[in-house]
Amino acid sequence: MRVMIFITFCGLRLKDMDSVSRAVLPKFYLENLNLQAFEALDSAGSKVVITSVPRVMVEGFLKEYLTVDSVVGTELHTAGKFFTGLVSSSGLLVKHRALKELFGEKRPDVGIGAQTLHDHLLISLCKEAYVITKDSPNSRMPRNRYPKPLVFHDGRLAFLPTPVAMLSMFMWLPVGILLAIFRLFIGICLPYNLALLLGLGSGINLKISGHAPPQSADGKGVLYVCSHRTLLDPVFLSISLRKPLTAVTYSLSKMSEIMAPIKTVRLTRDRKRDGETMQRLLSDGDLVVCPEGTTCREPYLLRFSSLFAELADEIVPVAMNTEVSMFYGTTASGLKCLDPLFFLMNPRPGYDVRILEKVPEQLTCAGGKSSHEVANYIQRELGDALGFECTNLTRRDKYLMLAGNDGVVKENRKN
Repeated sequence: MRVMIFITFCGLRLKDMDSVSRAVLPKFYLENLNLQAFEALDSAGSKVVITSVPRVMVEGFLKEYLTVDSVVGTELHTAGKFFTGLVSSSGLLVKHRALKELFGEKRPDVGIGAQTLHDHLLISLCKEAYVITKDSPNSRMPRNRYPKPLVFHDGRLAFLPTPVAMLSMFMWLPVGILLAIFRLFIGICLPYNLALLLGLGSGINLKISGHAPPQSADGKGVLYVCSHRTLLDPVFLSISLRKPLTAVTYSLSKMSEIMAPIKTVRLTRDRKRDGETMQRLLSDGDLVVCPEGTTCREPYLLRFSSLFAELADEIVPVAMNTEVSMFYGTTASGLKCLDPLFFLMNPRPGYDVRILEKVPEQLTCAGGKSSHEVANYIQRELGDALGFECTNLTRRDKYLMLAGNDGVVKENRKN
């Protein structure tokens, strides 16, 4: 345990650990939460968790998701703003001793522990004891039973980092980097049909359904409204349609702009200026917009900005979804310019592109609907197509939770 703590924490900044405990670890804890243990814990009034792992790794999750009142764990030694990798002078926490110090002569009503010697000593001091046996598939808590919805999370790993899984990842990494560069090259440099053929041959799983609508009579372009999963959404839509598109984005890094195989235009967050820009782009051709304003990994749709609904009557919703097994192609606190590379480093990254029917004219602003009604209608249509839940959460909510900022990238920032 001391060796693992040293390797994990030596040189780690305190604020980085705070970000990891808040934005990364809860996903893994929830996905591996024992349902019966949670039900026993949830039935208690006052809840205390005693653990030998570092307290900073679990306290945020336990208090936020499981409403635990107090967490006692191994304390770590720090030097200024950094962890040294050493435990504090009190040493590794011994569970049954910590329980005696905390409760004195009183015995807790219920104790829950695993099949280990330390846990048996712990729960033997309780009036009633529950032992968690080896997990079975049915013992894992289903998503619909989560004590709090998991909408946002960060971190690159899409799998539980067990020793075997991490070894497999490091063995795959050199191959994955070369494969991602190859996939980027064919997407940027080759024509659509050849890029599609080679991309599928390299392991990309692309599912396409629906067809592009005919060009409008007035010569203006079609506005494609997509759910937002990665920065590659407009690229995969362009490849699926086999024609060039223009994408409008917020806070795109310079590197991503250079690497993009389609035209990208930055928006300014000035509603009037952005509206004029999008109108001009629509007069030149088809346009792609992701009104959520940021990506979401889980089966939820964030609130749609209504600006797009004011600009076009030819609106086509596109339901986009991704599938990854090793790396997430999005980040809130890391380098965004590496997002496409991480997505394409997956052995078999998947994209599901569903082009829905064009929004009827009577359901657009031209038919008398307000822009908010149009945006909400399209959000519901995309949610139904994907089986996702619609929310009122925004880009600001995501970044405040995951990165501690409002998600606005300054113009002079490189990444």
